[in-house]
Amino acid sequence: MLKIHHLGHSQSERVVWLCEELGVPYELAKYTRDAITRLSPPELKALHPLGAAPLIEFDGHLLAESAAIVEFILARYGDGRLQYGPEHPDFAAYLHWFHFANGNLQPAMLRAMTVGRCGLASDHPVQAATRERLDKVLALVEMQLVQNDYLAGDEFTAADIMSVFSLTTMRLFYPLELSPYPGIAAYLQRMGARPAYQRAMAKGDPDLTPMLT
Repeated sequence: MLKIHHLGHSQSERVVWLCEELGVPYELAKYTRDAITRLSPPELKALHPLGAAPLIEFDGHLLAESAAIVEFILARYGDGRLQYGPEHPDFAAYLHWFHFANGNLQPAMLRAMTVGRCGLASDHPVQAATRERLDKVLALVEMQLVQNDYLAGDEFTAADIMSVFSLTTMRLFYPLELSPYPGIAAYLQRMGARPAYQRAMAKGDPDLTPMLT
């Protein structure tokens, strides 16, 4: 059976959610962040040199990196579900938004959080450039979701599973007001209504009320 090493309040919620959507049986090993540093505990660091989460165990192997894990699970258990193949008209859009999550959205949020903690003035060039980049990223997501119910088009896919963390749980670390983004706000309500998402969050992060507004 697949074993998911899940760090609370982290990107590993993606893997739990994906397994719930696909009905993949799994064992869940849960870890809690250090109360002061907010970093991984020693038990998780003992499994991986970077103390990375998520990690999955399968057939005596370990795999890290949430995008790699999502692709692995889709390939092994998906049977074509939650993804588009090359013949689908939205295949390119699916690939774009799947990789946009960790290529642009999450890095922009993380940079904004890091720079925001440096104590720079609001008009400092680094602060301004970082916020400008995040605004552009969010505006692109907003434009897509105003026109489509899901990031890759008309159907829910793994591109959505990859992206929701940055728009919800990541806001624990970098507060973000969603009122300028009604398309994103409506989208998060749709995501939060999915039974598999609700099950995943209840199992992986029962202490957390999902930040869907």
